Amino acid sequence: MMSSRKGDDSSSLPPLEEVEELLTDSEDDQLPTGWDMRITEKGRVFYISHADRHTQWKHPKSGKEKYLSKDLPFGWKRATDENGKVIFVDNVNKRTTCVDPRIAYAMTKKKAVSKFDAESTAMAVLRGRDLRGRTALVTGGTSGIGYETAKALSLHGCHVVLVCRDLKKGQNAANNIMKKQAVTAPVDILQCDLSSLQSVRACAQVFIKRKWPLHILICNAGVMGIPSYQQTTDGIEETFATNHLGHFLLVDLLRDLLIDSEPSRIVVVSSESHRFPSTYCDHFDISAVPLRQENYSPMVAYNQSKLCNILFAFELNRRMSPYGVYCNAVNPGCLIWTKLQRHSISYKLLYAFFRPFTKSKEQGAATTIYCATSHELENIGGFYFNHCCGCQPSKFASDERLAKELWEFSERIVYHGIR
Repeated sequence: MMSSRKGDDSSSLPPLEEVEELLTDSEDDQLPTGWDMRITEKGRVFYISHADRHTQWKHPKSGKEKYLSKDLPFGWKRATDENGKVIFVDNVNKRTTCVDPRIAYAMTKKKAVSKFDAESTAMAVLRGRDLRGRTALVTGGTSGIGYETAKALSLHGCHVVLVCRDLKKGQNAANNIMKKQAVTAPVDILQCDLSSLQSVRACAQVFIKRKWPLHILICNAGVMGIPSYQQTTDGIEETFATNHLGHFLLVDLLRDLLIDSEPSRIVVVSSESHRFPSTYCDHFDISAVPLRQENYSPMVAYNQSKLCNILFAFELNRRMSPYGVYCNAVNPGCLIWTKLQRHSISYKLLYAFFRPFTKSKEQGAATTIYCATSHELENIGGFYFNHCCGCQPSKFASDERLAKELWEFSERIVYHGIR
């Protein structure tokens, strides 16, 4: 509790009735009769009781302490009118107000608890964020969860680079995203077949030549359920090559750009399937990947690649975090209806049956967006997230020895062709 704040100019702030429509409609946020709200010069919210003439940091009903973000929400700018009064201009909705829009996005002091969950969408996670000046690369961004991820970033001002196999589909996705923009932000496309090491190298080379920074790299693309054993042009089983090796090489080739752009983040999209890397889930060794033709199983191949995603993310964070680059792995959700199941009729039927009970694609992108942009995760990496919350991965995913072995094994394949 406090009775005064030296240097706080609360008299110049708008009265509470002017900001009510910007606040959330939660009953906990409604002030009792006789209370008012003000903001210090440093952005901390405090409350005034006119009845007994005292002030306090905590909301009189909810008990929460609130702070304003350092930055204005996306699309807003601070200006002054002809009388020198501070005003705020909303370029998205074309309106002007004397009310600081950050009030609507005030943060509580309990930053360790995520305010998002399984029902949150990517757009909800980014509500009020301004990502102008940042560049994000998203693999598999032409459809499904990758498209929703790229769209949410772009609609909040981020320069998005879509990495895709089909340039026509990539251009269609970029056009669809730009049509939805209220404030213009560039959307570029680069061609890359992640199952081909040569294609990955060419893609990375083009990105570097464009001299773009790289603040966010999202390894989202993947394949699942390829019915029969398939080898890539490099002689590698296709699921392992696409889901793990392609991303491993892409990240490694863009390593210097990520460091030069620090603080930067990498998000590797995995799956709860990582918990089942073998038939009985009781053993896993790096020598087991990639699967050989004689023991190939579509589901096991996918599960092992998802385990490799987490092992890669954790080892990558150990190696890159000293340079200001942080990496986390995420599970977007289970059985979300996308094109991932396109290779198998059985998987299509399974996904169709559970579709009414699972996340939407917009919700599936939320955890990726959370790990890529949230203030709570600044300078934090080496974790596995589900429903926008950290959770414990499998014992194999947490094995540092396995992670190092996978890294060395992957290096031998992509740089020396040794398997």
